[in-house]
Amino acid sequence: MGYGQLIKKLQNMNSKWYSLSFLLLLIFIWYVVSAMRVVPAFMLPSPLSVLQAFLGDFTLLMRHTAASLLEAGIGLGSSIICAFLISALMDKNKFLYRSLYPILLLTQTIPIIAVAPLLVLWLGYGLAPKVTLIFLVCFFPITIGLLDGFRDVDPDAIVLLRSMGASEWNIFWQLKFPSALPRFFSGLKIAVSYSIVSTVIAGWLGGNFGLGVYMMRVRRGFEFDKMFAVIFLVSALSLLLMKLTTMLEAKCTPWLERERIRR
Repeated sequence: MGYGQLIKKLQNMNSKWYSLSFLLLLIFIWYVVSAMRVVPAFMLPSPLSVLQAFLGDFTLLMRHTAASLLEAGIGLGSSIICAFLISALMDKNKFLYRSLYPILLLTQTIPIIAVAPLLVLWLGYGLAPKVTLIFLVCFFPITIGLLDGFRDVDPDAIVLLRSMGASEWNIFWQLKFPSALPRFFSGLKIAVSYSIVSTVIAGWLGGNFGLGVYMMRVRRGFEFDKMFAVIFLVSALSLLLMKLTTMLEAKCTPWLERERIRR
């Protein structure tokens, strides 16, 4: 390990310790507030109550988590595929770009929570409306990221490849696609976190399993310790998926990692 890598690693460790220390401080304040009964226990359960609720319902929570991850995986995976296809076509065709880009922006002004009941009306109470909701949430940041990445390519590099006899297909895969990967992963990190949150919202539409379904059931029973447990679980899942996305980015864009180390 070089000197630069060692310094970078120590800086990352310090940053993580700062975040962890602040988180522990918040939990301690939460514990003190709940212990002193500043807020009624049914409104703000103690951290120990939340932990007990999580451990007590661990098996059931894992079943609901598995169902939510399946829905998120299908919705996110389909949004990635469609984003690649649509962004590639929009980059190639200026008319298509000018026609679809404003529509993509317009879709972000529509409240997702308002669209959810309509999806149930149109698609029923099965898996389809939930996956569609997740798809709609994840599609935009990935598509915009790819479009910006494709259009940020150096025009001189494109001219150079064409002068060397490269086809449009070769230019796309050897120049545009690698150049768009950093933007793609930036959009993917946003989409991954959105996918978990939208999965919870999708669970409010109904069904037998899913973290959203579990949340609605415990809310009706006024079991707020379990509500807090599932909220923390959703946050942990989002952070875990974002971390996995960052690791995948490092594998797919090793040149960026080398640049960060040099800095």
